[in-house]
Amino acid sequence: MKTTIASFVAAAGLAAALAPAAHADTLADIKARGKFICGTMGTAEPFSFQDPKTRGVVGYEVDMCQAVADSLGVPLELKLIAVEARIPELIAGRVDVVAANLGWSPERAQQIDYSHQHFVSLQKVLARDSEKDLKAPADLAGKRVSAVRGSSSEQGARKNIPNVEPVTFKDPSGAFLALQQGKVSGFVASELMLVKLKQQAAGSAVPVKILEPALFVEPWGMGVRKGDRAMLDQVNKVLDGMEASGQAVKTFDKWFGPGTPFDMKRDFRIEAIKG
Repeated sequence: MKTTIASFVAAAGLAAALAPAAHADTLADIKARGKFICGTMGTAEPFSFQDPKTRGVVGYEVDMCQAVADSLGVPLELKLIAVEARIPELIAGRVDVVAANLGWSPERAQQIDYSHQHFVSLQKVLARDSEKDLKAPADLAGKRVSAVRGSSSEQGARKNIPNVEPVTFKDPSGAFLALQQGKVSGFVASELMLVKLKQQAAGSAVPVKILEPALFVEPWGMGVRKGDRAMLDQVNKVLDGMEASGQAVKTFDKWFGPGTPFDMKRDFRIEAIKG
């Protein structure tokens, strides 16, 4: 019996050590540490990317992270993470919050909590302009399409294109190159990314086109550990404050509005995600 009890205690201790810090007091950890660690991608312009002049990571989601750090009165530390590592890094407690093109889905919402939406993304498909028979996403049924590994774009392709064969890559550049080289018939990603890639390819040997309509619409939020209510409330307080003050519109226009390569008008509000 002693052995059984000892084994049980040891196992329980190990489980506790390995369990994600779902109910940890992240706000207290941040104050004790003296900095706010935000996980972001660093490769997704204009959300988070390297400024060619300063070499620092800047962008729309970086500004959101900075606003949270400012609200806590601590410096911001960015941790660059890959798409497939976003949720694991958050659950493991290696970042306080994730702001990394994190689209809402029922599956993800079972693993983490989402802040109010800070962006709404149209997910579309890019195809080679020479493929005249490809006019809509439905025309890709049974064909190969590329996407970033672990992304909602990959999941959306599987869900919305019949018998599609997704080919995944670590980053968007690899997925786009596969399209240019004819290894896939389409590339699924956020409309913003595809608009810029279309512009870049306009004068190349392989011009591309965006297929309409959108494959699906996806609200994006900042990810917080499951059950970490205090941290979630803090993030939502910051986002709602930006919306109420008009700062959210200014931040959007800075990265997406007139004078930018996207020239977009904001057609959403910061509000709770309607899952």
